[in-house]
Amino acid sequence: MEPYTLRAYQQDAVDLTIRHFRHSNDSAVIVLPTGAGKSLVIAALAKYARGKVLILAHVKELVEQNHQKFIASGISAGIYSAGLNQKETHHAVTFASIQSISRNLQALDSPYTLLVIDECHRLSDDEDSQYLKTIEHLKKLNPNLKVLGLTATPYRMGLGWIYQYHYRGFVRSDTPRPFMRCIYELPLRYMINHNYLTPPHIIDAAVSQYDFSAITPDAFGRLPEKPVNELLTRCKRVTQAIVQQVEKLATDRQGVMIFAATVQHAHEIAGYLPAEETALITGETTQLTRDQTIHAFKQKQLKYLVNVSVLTTGFDAPHVDFIALLRPTQSVSLYQQIIGRGLRLSPGKTDCLIIDYAGNNFNLHHPEIGAAKPDAESEPVQVFCPVCNFANIFWGKTDNDGQVIEHFGRRCQQAEKAANGKIVRCDYRFRFKSCSFCGAENDIAARQCHQCKEALTDPDDQLKKALQLNDAFILRCAGISLESSGSKITVIYHDEQGETLKESFNFNSAAQKYIFNQIFGRRFLNSSRPVTFDSLDEVLQAENKLTSPDFVIARKKGKFWRIQTRIFDYDGNYRKAHQLR
Repeated sequence: MEPYTLRAYQQDAVDLTIRHFRHSNDSAVIVLPTGAGKSLVIAALAKYARGKVLILAHVKELVEQNHQKFIASGISAGIYSAGLNQKETHHAVTFASIQSISRNLQALDSPYTLLVIDECHRLSDDEDSQYLKTIEHLKKLNPNLKVLGLTATPYRMGLGWIYQYHYRGFVRSDTPRPFMRCIYELPLRYMINHNYLTPPHIIDAAVSQYDFSAITPDAFGRLPEKPVNELLTRCKRVTQAIVQQVEKLATDRQGVMIFAATVQHAHEIAGYLPAEETALITGETTQLTRDQTIHAFKQKQLKYLVNVSVLTTGFDAPHVDFIALLRPTQSVSLYQQIIGRGLRLSPGKTDCLIIDYAGNNFNLHHPEIGAAKPDAESEPVQVFCPVCNFANIFWGKTDNDGQVIEHFGRRCQQAEKAANGKIVRCDYRFRFKSCSFCGAENDIAARQCHQCKEALTDPDDQLKKALQLNDAFILRCAGISLESSGSKITVIYHDEQGETLKESFNFNSAAQKYIFNQIFGRRFLNSSRPVTFDSLDEVLQAENKLTSPDFVIARKKGKFWRIQTRIFDYDGNYRKAHQLR
């Protein structure tokens, strides 16, 4: 008899994984919030799998935890981890640390059928990474290896989403990711609403906050330690006031975790707290001291645990009911991992108090992942595809009535599985670059036409060449206006200084009407609602909804300027209208 029974959602995750791998070798991801019991799902999958199974984790605590959940079912399994002083690979199921196994790939000398990666958001797309080297080695032994990742946070700083396609039918990335498909996802709100997790009580009652906005992060979103320490040195009164508030709010709390920005900062914080109730853990803390400190904290012999860049994953102290963030991060994954330390259930615990003193401002339930936020005024907006009617979520802007007036989406994100199991995407593009050879619409960053394979002209090259010509005029377009006369509609392009360029289209000519609709009808409302204009009246009524180009290039013909190129959806090195540089 098994010592545990899977919850309904855990069984769903197991069943969907088995169903997926019966028909596909595509790598897959399961998304389960912190506290949802990933180790039980892993144990069930390892039990049901045929052939040898390898389960990887990045810290020994997770290796040990996952191993214990599995052997509780009465089946033996091995451990390969230097930190746990065990190196076994002869069992059907092996739990290993990625650091230990990647340095000893020769120990994996027989084919494995299933590879499971816990906390798989740590897997990068770097070909030299420990994970990818291990996967490559295992696939040489078995080309049909099934690769499954589990995580609470399926995104990575600098990369975005770690998978490409979601089972609900949308695309997370137009380019390959470490995993192909997300096959199951359980929202954090579900866990809270069904009393599987403690409700987070996020308050904006900080007595003071740090302002790290003037410090430039590196490519991974990390702030360099030296300027952070310099800023914090100038903010000692702020730190002291914050710690005093934390201590006051912690009066009726069981366990408090404080996340500091640097080692120097952590020592300062700990110095303001009661010494007999406080401990500090950093990357420099010895393993013995760390284990003793964590044990004392879990036994509630300590109330305050201050740490720097540790204890975000693989750490389980269910009684924690107060999280104080005194460190900045641009990683929503790290933010959610930190908050997750306080959401497990525990006797006498009704909620987890969360205060962010570093101004991180993430949405815990709906993280905004993917393309970078274009500007401070942008927000997630829903845009329906005019072809397949899929509800896309893009960055955009709305008016006072909540109507979308602008969005920054490029291509419809709808994708569905065809009868042959392959992913088929909607090919509608909201923003596009037209091929001058075949007319096909391509991504605005494409260098080669996806249809005829001809090279696409780079907008920066067009602008650079035009600047070198004596008879060329480049207008940085700030907007357009319309004039009509008889059967003609004249489009007037305006720049920031009042300069203009004009061109006319005769609607009595089917060819010119077609060209106008290709330029402006197709891009109506930023291409979110393409229309075909049949009359001048229709055009004039929709004037304020026509999309303006970013640049217009004209050449001198006699005494007049003749427009040759209109550049829409520009994303390059030159400044656009109303854009400061």
